[in-house]
Amino acid sequence: MSEEWCKSKCRCSCTCTWYKDLLVGKTSKKSPLLRRMILLIFTALLGIYICFICIKQSNTDVKTKYVLPHQKKMKDHSCQISPAVSQENVYIHYPQPRTYNRKECACTPVQFFAILSMQRSGSGWFETLLNSHPNISSNGEVFSVKERRKNVLTILQTLDNVYNMDWSSSAAKNECSAAIGLKWMLNQGVMEYNREIVDYFNRKGVSVILLFRRNILRRLVSVLANAYDRETKQLNGTHKSHVHSKQEADLLATYKPVINVTFLLANLKRIEEVSRDALNFFKSTRHIVLYYEELISNPKKAMEVQEFLNVSSRKLESQQVKIHTRALSDQVQNWNEVCKKLKGTEYEIFLNESDYV
Repeated sequence: MSEEWCKSKCRCSCTCTWYKDLLVGKTSKKSPLLRRMILLIFTALLGIYICFICIKQSNTDVKTKYVLPHQKKMKDHSCQISPAVSQENVYIHYPQPRTYNRKECACTPVQFFAILSMQRSGSGWFETLLNSHPNISSNGEVFSVKERRKNVLTILQTLDNVYNMDWSSSAAKNECSAAIGLKWMLNQGVMEYNREIVDYFNRKGVSVILLFRRNILRRLVSVLANAYDRETKQLNGTHKSHVHSKQEADLLATYKPVINVTFLLANLKRIEEVSRDALNFFKSTRHIVLYYEELISNPKKAMEVQEFLNVSSRKLESQQVKIHTRALSDQVQNWNEVCKKLKGTEYEIFLNESDYV
């Protein structure tokens, strides 16, 4: 019995000793275990936090993967314009073509423009001048095809295709073009539907380039000569409104038209009226007025156009060769009759070629 008593007493003594140590905070031998427990808890919490971050990032990546380009652009505002030019926002665009992807140029701002002019006023030469710039694409005389201008709806649909960069032409550069436009003759529906087109230009932010020729008598000579070549096809059976060699230009310039002096004054007045109407119709748009003669004689005018289109300035060149460069007296068969008809009128100044270089 003494043996059992001793064992019982020993157990009680050990239990009391452990309880006493716990109460008095005796941790000299137990502190390593406590530190390990704390470290274990901290590690577990850190692991949980890292897993949470990874899961959240993974979900974000999955969502981003299926965001369309234009949705991503709207989301991160990477194509937003600085407040300094907020008033010009309507003239800065980020087209999203349906037929191809602009890729890294999706956020390259684009200016929309339209060249409004009359036949034989230098618009063809001027357009090739613009297209020599690597960031300008002018898509030619789009509305020369009657089907595209049969009513205002087809006109606006065609314009949408051009300005959405979905129009295919030899002038189209690439997805990084910074100025997109077309050439539009005043007798191709633009005057007939001027109200709807002005409204479209102002809503869509289209800048207008009005190009005229000061010497409208020279323009008349060019119109008559071009009409003759359309019928006769002097260049090996091919009609060419514009040429790229001096030999071709000299051949076409050999034809000297006869001007009908009976209707000469009426024709010149009509040309002036159309020009005035165009200026009046499109005065509410963002526009610039150019004259063919000034573009030829003053290189600064080309710089002004590039500034107007908000593209980098550089020297522009055209491969076209001018056809009628000689004095008017050498290009009109009945020159004496023309001089007699215009003497003493407001159009007498056109007999003097000092304004043409």
